Amino acid sequence: MNALGRSGVPVSPLGLGAAAIGNLYTEVPDRQAHDTVTAAWERGVRYFDTAPHYGLGLSERRLGEALRAYDRDAYTLSTKVGRRLEPGPGVGDDLADGFAVPDTHRRVWDFSADGIRRTLEASLERLGLDRIDVVYLHDPDDHAEQAFREGYPALEKLRSEGLVRAIGAGMNQTAMLTRFVRDTDVDVVLCAGRYTLLDQSALAGLLPAAAERGASVVIGGAFNSGLLADPRPDATYNYTQATAQLLARAVRLKTLAERHGTTLRAAALAFCAAPAAVASVLVGARSAAEIEDGARQFATPVPAAFWQELRAAHLLPADVPLPTEDPS
Repeated sequence: MNALGRSGVPVSPLGLGAAAIGNLYTEVPDRQAHDTVTAAWERGVRYFDTAPHYGLGLSERRLGEALRAYDRDAYTLSTKVGRRLEPGPGVGDDLADGFAVPDTHRRVWDFSADGIRRTLEASLERLGLDRIDVVYLHDPDDHAEQAFREGYPALEKLRSEGLVRAIGAGMNQTAMLTRFVRDTDVDVVLCAGRYTLLDQSALAGLLPAAAERGASVVIGGAFNSGLLADPRPDATYNYTQATAQLLARAVRLKTLAERHGTTLRAAALAFCAAPAAVASVLVGARSAAEIEDGARQFATPVPAAFWQELRAAHLLPADVPLPTEDPS
């Protein structure tokens, strides 16, 4: 187990991202969602991440129901604040925001101190658990002033009161996450899609800043929403259609991985876990088979010769930390 920054909160090196069991893009039956969490547990996953945004609370409800079968002290749970759920029309669906659920609620951006406490109380009710360990400010890209002026101090107060154990921010960009690491006392940041085999932008500022400040980084989006899991013509990159150039690069990476007797998925996960500041890598899954595959790939050693060939072919910059190197 690794720890999140100076907080001491433990996380397993591989975590489960629970957006998919909130009906991301397509419906997932209740039983399948439950089995996904159970399979993750059986493969040693002890860190679980969710958010009210995921399926308008469906992900939290399903994750909490499945986790109630286990000792609460045996795992770490994170959720997010910044999108408060209010009753919605309930006459359509939420597919415009990516989730195949009825629009029974609507999201309201709210990084105020009161909004954060109300959001956490609602999350605890949906989860049906006695506490949340880690809380992230969720995608404050267009709400930076309120997030830093009100949201972060509210989280700091919750941590000082012992109501949460670790605090941070979760985003799909690195600039503001780096600011959180440098200018606040966050324990952890969740960086999605910005440190992968196809995008190493987190290396420019975020990862060095986290190492310097003693903060941890959780990596999400290791497969860049699909392209690095299965590089085929209809694959997505950061939730949109992959360009021909990116697809060709991913196919080349896959070919090299297979030549070295491994898989692109194993290489993608190993790459994300390599930097010293990274505490956990999240894998999203909508079935037991998907998380079991993710756990197998994560546990699969990737030959050093593969990484050396990537560098020689200029498919990776010379300064990126690799799994075969000492991260210190």
